[in-house]
Amino acid sequence: MTLVRIGHSPDPDDAFMFYALTAGKIRVPGIEIEHVLEDIESLNRRARTGELEVTAVSAATYVLVHPQYRMMDPGASMGKGYGPILVAKEPMDPKLVVDKVVAIPGSHTTAALLLRIFVGDPPIIEVAFDKIPTVVAEGQADLGLLIHEGQITHRQMGLHKVMDLGEEWQKDSGLPLPLGINVMRRDLGEEVHRRLSQALRDSIDYAYAHVDEALEYAMRYGRGIDKETCRRFVLMYVNDYTKRLGPDGEAALRRLYDLAHARGLIHEKPPVDPI
Repeated sequence: MTLVRIGHSPDPDDAFMFYALTAGKIRVPGIEIEHVLEDIESLNRRARTGELEVTAVSAATYVLVHPQYRMMDPGASMGKGYGPILVAKEPMDPKLVVDKVVAIPGSHTTAALLLRIFVGDPPIIEVAFDKIPTVVAEGQADLGLLIHEGQITHRQMGLHKVMDLGEEWQKDSGLPLPLGINVMRRDLGEEVHRRLSQALRDSIDYAYAHVDEALEYAMRYGRGIDKETCRRFVLMYVNDYTKRLGPDGEAALRRLYDLAHARGLIHEKPPVDPI
């Protein structure tokens, strides 16, 4: 029996897509799966050392880890006209953002890369993603860059949307916005790659076929949100591109790397060769 550790975030959309694998509804013969739950920036750091056999990473981090890891076709988090948002305590002209202190969820997140592409280089502080609203509310940063369910719950926290980076991306490309992907260590080999990718795709299919059951599990990671908010958030990011990247999903990743490379934000463009 081969042990495969799978790293993913403790948030509702990842919980939803991995539910069937976590609950033993889907099994991979000959492979024992151990789930490792950490925030995305922690997983980005672990991927840079090649520690986990399979892990979620930010699409931006794939630039750094592609020599060791291969992109999985299933499991991507892609927005369709929406994405990470910049929020502030008071309404603010988006043109002022570049001079304001922004709390970000990690320098290697795709959200941080999008900030640099569409805003520039404002002063930043790195904060755990779930602490960003509090940091902004308490005045420790002028703005916060929100990922996960904060994108739809920020109004309840008294915060104002200043810019949706997903909308900026949509205006630029017309493509879905690639935020996170899953990757497998290349040393696992082609056969294991195919089996693991199929298992994740089967897990996603199971969640769609048993939405209420999978949502009940996802709610454990919703940080107090109600079921309908959880459902709305999950179905924003577990969508057709999560099952299979397809031509538009692959084109979106290439567009992200092309933009970042053209602006001098990355030194090389990684291959988009999902399996």
